[in-house]
Amino acid sequence: MTTRRAALGGMAAALGALAAPFPALAKSRRIAPRLRQGDTVALVAPASAASEREIANSEFTLRGMGLVPRTGANAGAKSGYLAGTDAQRAADINAAFADETVKAIFAVRGGWGGARLLPLLDWEMIRRNPKLFVGYSDNTALHLAIAQKAGFPTLHSPNAASPWPRSSWESLWRLAFAGATPVLGGADEEPELAQGPQGRTIREGTAKGRLLGGNLTVLSTLMGTPWVPDFDGAILFLEDVNEAEYRIDRMLQQLQLAGVLGRVSGVVFGRCRSCASDEPDYAGFTLDEVLDQHLAPLGIPAFVGSNIGHHRGQLALPHGAKVEIDAGARTIRLLEPIVA
Repeated sequence: MTTRRAALGGMAAALGALAAPFPALAKSRRIAPRLRQGDTVALVAPASAASEREIANSEFTLRGMGLVPRTGANAGAKSGYLAGTDAQRAADINAAFADETVKAIFAVRGGWGGARLLPLLDWEMIRRNPKLFVGYSDNTALHLAIAQKAGFPTLHSPNAASPWPRSSWESLWRLAFAGATPVLGGADEEPELAQGPQGRTIREGTAKGRLLGGNLTVLSTLMGTPWVPDFDGAILFLEDVNEAEYRIDRMLQQLQLAGVLGRVSGVVFGRCRSCASDEPDYAGFTLDEVLDQHLAPLGIPAFVGSNIGHHRGQLALPHGAKVEIDAGARTIRLLEPIVA
């Protein structure tokens, strides 16, 4: 633990020199404030119950980033498999957005339960108080809803209790602290993690659009609800874990039938860890075949194996911001800062 904190602190000091003045931003664009060393940030548990160890590790990690964690009043609560009742979890998120001294909001973990909070959040208040919401997996529900109801970018990145190796921390620093517009992926990843065994291009080309998506399972369950943003011209990014090929097939088909795949300008699929049938006599489609069947006919730039998702070293991604992808190089380039 000491090494982990020291590494984060050391990188914070080294990367501090990279922070640069922000380019001029249109007054009409609503974005969160940048993070600075010493800022107070909220730590919340929007989904599954968080253990004392997970909360302690999260607080330790945030301090290692140079931030001051303020743990939500209900973060340690439990109600069945959830981190307290829906009302308790929603209250912590509403309180964090309303508190002017809180500069960003980190989720301890994912799991299940974030979608249950969406009708309980004060969306008008959240819209007036843009802040970076940081997390992934089940927290996809909150990323999508914020994009739809509040309209400001958030950070799809490791949860606070997740491991934070160099690639994860540096990408978060560039986006949230330095306000940079980096190229993510490709050579920007750690050598042992870059693109991975699944890394391949389905269709070459470049495309621009608003980066939207996250966990495929969560996104598919929200289809047909008012919490899903407009995907017209978007860059869709997807990731998942522990899903057999036929379930990936079913969820992609749902996105196709809902009209999402036909409206986006590009697709990025992350590393789907353990996304293969465990049946000994399985003779169906491979994951690559399923992805090709759904994505190749779209005729748009698409690639697989991006450093996104349920594995160590995933990148922080600017959910809801304008980006450009290069499917041949398998990169995502931010076109605008996500913080002011």
